[in-house]
Amino acid sequence: MLRVGLTGGIGAGKSTVAKVLARAGATVIDADAIAREVVEPGTRGLAELVSEFGGEILTGDGALDRPALASVAFADEASRLRLNAILHPLIGARTQEHIDAAPAGSIVVQDIPLLVEGAMGPLFHLVVVVDADEETRVSRLVGSRGLDEADARARIAAQATEDQRRAAADVWLDNSGPAGALDPAVGRLWEHRLEPFMRNLAAREAARPAPEAAVAANPDGAEGAARRLAQRLRAALGGDAAEVAAHANGAGVAATVRAAGDVTADVMADAMAERMRGAGLVRSGASRFRSADPGAPATVDVVA
Repeated sequence: MLRVGLTGGIGAGKSTVAKVLARAGATVIDADAIAREVVEPGTRGLAELVSEFGGEILTGDGALDRPALASVAFADEASRLRLNAILHPLIGARTQEHIDAAPAGSIVVQDIPLLVEGAMGPLFHLVVVVDADEETRVSRLVGSRGLDEADARARIAAQATEDQRRAAADVWLDNSGPAGALDPAVGRLWEHRLEPFMRNLAAREAARPAPEAAVAANPDGAEGAARRLAQRLRAALGGDAAEVAAHANGAGVAATVRAAGDVTADVMADAMAERMRGAGLVRSGASRFRSADPGAPATVDVVA
């Protein structure tokens, strides 16, 4: 399974890209839809919210009154933390159910508005960010969602900055153009990068050089790719990696993982192999791994 994180600021067109990927064959998991699902009438989530915040958060027909909930749950930091303590485990569990239900060999795209704000990028094989210039986003929010301009700009300002999103992005899709203008680039991304990446992971084969796979690649280049690979390795390997270092070289990214504990490199590589696949890497030697992503060549050596 290939796990892709999809995100973008409000009004950028992330949901449109998700629909294009779904038509291509992706299994799309919508975080916002799940967040609504776990608090529908009759759910454990709604019952726990009522127990915590009172019956005043319900409408007359027993559904969640979201503005009423917001007025009490965001009144102070302690209330917000109680809200998150109820919702986050439920959303996480339901998301995992969707992931587990996806067929083997699926490309699972998780549509997560706050992926960057939540520092979730390292948990995915690939992060796709959809962006548009601010004036375009404001125009869309005013025209299609009925927001006034001040509200639209305030919502944009409350989210991650462009620089923060660029730092998290493996793929950067500029959706500032008219409707449908981005569809061909999304199609090429699917054909030349996502599908081959999935096939390589499934076959445990390193990626072959593929210049066409660089479609919409983040312009921060190999240095940015090195930083993101190091983050993925730390997330995947946890305490088994005493030290992780990655840097750009002429062939892409070279990284080393220093094993924790008194074991040989090849023994630790055995123990890390499946988790390395979680970071997009496949074994290519006794203690060496290589990237399965045709758009991000990398070599990782495990050392004692």
